[in-house]
Amino acid sequence: MTRNARNTPFRRQTGRKPIPHLAPLSLALLCGFAGLPAAAQETATALSPVVVTGSRVETSSFDLPYSVDSVSLGADSNAGLRVNVSEVMNAVPGVVVQNRQNYAQDLQISVRGFGARAAFGVRGVKLIADGIPASNPDGQGQAATFNLDTADRIEVLRGPMATVYGNHAGGVIQLFSREGEGAPRVSAGVFGGDHGTLKIGIGAEGEKNGVGYVLDASHFETDGERRYSAAERDQAYAKLTFRPDEDSKLNLIFSSLRQPETEDPLGLSWATWKRDETAVEDIALQYRTRKEIDHVQGGATYERRFGSDRLQLQAYAGERSVVQYQSIPKSAQTPITHAGGVIDFDREFYGLGARWIADREIGPGRLTLTAGIDYDRAEDDRQGYQNFIGNVLGVKGALRRDEIDTVTSTDPYVQAVWRQGDFDWTLGLRHSEVEFDVDDKFIVGANRDDSGSVSYSQTSPAVGVLWRLTPLLNLYASYGKGFETPTLNELSYSASGGFNFDLKPARSRQAEIGLKAYVGEHTRVNAAVFQIRTDDEIVVASASGGRTSYTNAGTTLRRGLELSAETSFTPTLSARGALTVMRAVYDETTATVEDGKRIPGIPAVTAYAELAWKPMAGLTTAVETIHRSKVYVDDANADHVAPAYTLVNLRLAAEQKSGPWTFSELLRLDNLFDREHIASVIVGDRNGRYYEPGPGRSLYGGVRVSYQF
Repeated sequence: MTRNARNTPFRRQTGRKPIPHLAPLSLALLCGFAGLPAAAQETATALSPVVVTGSRVETSSFDLPYSVDSVSLGADSNAGLRVNVSEVMNAVPGVVVQNRQNYAQDLQISVRGFGARAAFGVRGVKLIADGIPASNPDGQGQAATFNLDTADRIEVLRGPMATVYGNHAGGVIQLFSREGEGAPRVSAGVFGGDHGTLKIGIGAEGEKNGVGYVLDASHFETDGERRYSAAERDQAYAKLTFRPDEDSKLNLIFSSLRQPETEDPLGLSWATWKRDETAVEDIALQYRTRKEIDHVQGGATYERRFGSDRLQLQAYAGERSVVQYQSIPKSAQTPITHAGGVIDFDREFYGLGARWIADREIGPGRLTLTAGIDYDRAEDDRQGYQNFIGNVLGVKGALRRDEIDTVTSTDPYVQAVWRQGDFDWTLGLRHSEVEFDVDDKFIVGANRDDSGSVSYSQTSPAVGVLWRLTPLLNLYASYGKGFETPTLNELSYSASGGFNFDLKPARSRQAEIGLKAYVGEHTRVNAAVFQIRTDDEIVVASASGGRTSYTNAGTTLRRGLELSAETSFTPTLSARGALTVMRAVYDETTATVEDGKRIPGIPAVTAYAELAWKPMAGLTTAVETIHRSKVYVDDANADHVAPAYTLVNLRLAAEQKSGPWTFSELLRLDNLFDREHIASVIVGDRNGRYYEPGPGRSLYGGVRVSYQF
């Protein structure tokens, strides 16, 4: 493989910067995790953060009968550039966040294997931000809409209890933004580094006259590690918090995302990757594959307490516009029945939600009962165009698709938690109705009317029990049923032409048992084993002329082990780590897959370890190690696998305070040893362009300044 191939005319920045002096960073050595005794009570509290995902009420993560983790992202966190969720999720077991190094297609996120097949965006995993869904009713979501600059924490729910979040809830990733509190303050930051990376941001937050506010705006741009992968991203966020009285709170939230002319380098074939991992296939350049995104939304959440009970309401609405130029060959688009090589749609979406949470002492125990309903709707005004005019490629040509696609979901649910003595029992039930409706307006010649509708329904139960064996050890078990409808994209094409309304939803049965323990008072350990059996898994049926159709395979089986630990060896030395081992296979031979074959896109082993050292107040240095085992790229396990890799990263963060001023600095060196690796794969790509390479050694850093009035 040719490393110096990165220095090409396609790149706006040539070469790599030399490695800086690493002595301050290399004082920390990678280690395993083990427990040390003796600590104060506040340490145990820090190791068991309060979460709401799963239970919908504030509960210590240690006292919940399922796997849920909280990732702290406070304003003083040294989380990195805060551009992608992949920067902050490595320490959560069971979760794989692959940075495609392609901002036209977003991140690839999977939870216990759910979502690994997504060719773009996020499917199989429910995304929520500030109580508002970031996933459409069909299950397709966009992690790019998460604003990490204003995030307080991200909660990740895995396992059976995620099924009570409805369609595509193989897992739940929920972001919570900060609320404006304390004295008003303003901040500004600038970060930069290799590959033409630059991020500039400004913000303000605090409380004035009883109104809390958080405001943020940022601009990000990069030339990309690969040729033809430049991107720009502008984000804005605003949150106002009102407290009409001591029993109620109202949040008004606005966010926007804009990505103009984002270059799409596509995946690489095995031969191309072996020759030059920064390359781009010629077809991407011929058709100038690219994407434009404009996304804006607003919402409101309201909570009112009635003694120990509470009412929670939410409403949101927004618009999303996308224009995407694909690499479908001109020759394939000749038939009038072909939908073209340019996707152009305007989406309007909105939703409502309401829940009542009652908390009662009843006899010898305590009952918390939650009952609610969610309604979500998205309507796409969608067109398709040829991606050529005459012999000119990569331009919007003749109309080939014109339709209105509407997806709605209605989900009533109830959840109860009974606490008595050493046991907590949790029961959840959710009924989901998801409807797809297509109004085809392009009926020309042989292109028939593809209008139609299909609906799916599922009642998803989940039950869990927690046993407090000792004050420092909890055991738990849970079981649930869930389902995944096809996404609108998966329904769009059938092998015979038109919409694939015969495609069935995948239905899963999940079980897990686990333990949560304190080893001494400075160490927290979590362990879980799980099994997931899914019927009618959705897989690729055929691909031709740039169009992919899907079908239902038989049964799949996922069995795995998750371990995580966090410890403080001394007041200045700490470590954390996560390990996931999973066997994900097809469990039945069908016309499309063979029993025993590995499910593509899912690594058998993922691991993360970090050792952090704080030699003095305001200074932190750390070393991180990330490991991913090999990944299969197709259902037959026949093509070249993406090889296993191990990366080592270093970081240095510092903070100083002087009166009302706070200065913070961050320096990161990722992929210290410049390992060549495949960051993610495009599962089942029938062109053989499965591989999306990760970056080599990369250096970036920046400063942030804030002033408190």
